[in-house]
Amino acid sequence: MASVTLTEVSKKYGAVTAVRSLDLGIRDGEFMVLVGPSGCGKTTALRMIAGLEDITGGDIKIGERVVNDVEPRDRDIAMVFQNYALYPHMSVYENMAFGLKLRKLPKKVIEQRVGEAASLLGIESYLQRKPKELSGGQRQRVALGRAIVREPQVFLMDEPLSNLDAKLRVQTRAELIKLHRRLGITTIYVTHDQVEAMTMGDRIAVMKDGLLQQCDTPMELYNHPSNLFVAGFIGTPSMNFIKAKIVKGTDAQTPYIVQGDGFRVAAPPVAKEVLDAWSGKEIIYGIRPVDIFDLNLIGRIESTTDNTVQAVIDIVEPMGDISTVFANIGTNAITASVGGESKIKDGETVKFVLDTDRGHLFDPESEKAIV
Repeated sequence: MASVTLTEVSKKYGAVTAVRSLDLGIRDGEFMVLVGPSGCGKTTALRMIAGLEDITGGDIKIGERVVNDVEPRDRDIAMVFQNYALYPHMSVYENMAFGLKLRKLPKKVIEQRVGEAASLLGIESYLQRKPKELSGGQRQRVALGRAIVREPQVFLMDEPLSNLDAKLRVQTRAELIKLHRRLGITTIYVTHDQVEAMTMGDRIAVMKDGLLQQCDTPMELYNHPSNLFVAGFIGTPSMNFIKAKIVKGTDAQTPYIVQGDGFRVAAPPVAKEVLDAWSGKEIIYGIRPVDIFDLNLIGRIESTTDNTVQAVIDIVEPMGDISTVFANIGTNAITASVGGESKIKDGETVKFVLDTDRGHLFDPESEKAIV
């Protein structure tokens, strides 16, 4: 096992820069997730670590060794791809053993490693089958087994669950987490799915347009996003963003108010000197759907004049234990996640209670969080 360190790593394709001066340290034994929309550079970064793409600038270290000019086969890494890349004419056993045979390991060692990996993944009974005789989830396990038998320092996984159906993705996600805990091998996992990122990563590196936006634990990203992009990308449904101003309140208990079209609520608990500097200025107010409550249901906070707003309901989507509500506060479209027992209906005018302590403020020009 080993740490992986990227220092000012860049990748250009002609005039196009796919990755821009990426600084990222992955700890020994860590499960690091690279997440972002298509074209953000996450897969390019993974392929540079693997040695499948030459870097344009910077350094990549695996352990204490700079591997910029080291061939992929000599980097002591193993990759699991989106399409599994199994040999269709080989059995499961032969697929898993193939890389070890190329390395000319003794037959007994190969049998032992394949047997242990198959037992670990629960695929012992499939060893003599061909890939076409397996389901998508079983093929994915074979691909994982082929990587495990190599006993690498680092696992690199490029969207390995994207070909599975929704139910199997959830199940396999849990299996991957348990597998990582048992093996303890440094893992770098690429996905565009923020739910996968939140549930699997020890830390998450959020990327956009080739730039690292923020790298932190899942809950730190959720609770303290560094900018508008991270705030909107992490969390389902996405955070609401509303144009507003910081104005002075009427008493010492609520010294500052966030005021926008159709609403006036207490500012989040930001340092007074910060709010002093933003008094009278435009900001973007962020509030997550789960922090907006139906006034008619018992919530975790009580209604006051400083946290209650009036909204016109557009669409209600009942999901059982919760309902996703699309509504308008003034000219601002918002989404709320309310209790499934809510009686809110399309077209109604209702009151919502906001957990104003969970609000966020962003600079509309730089899009950075105001802290």
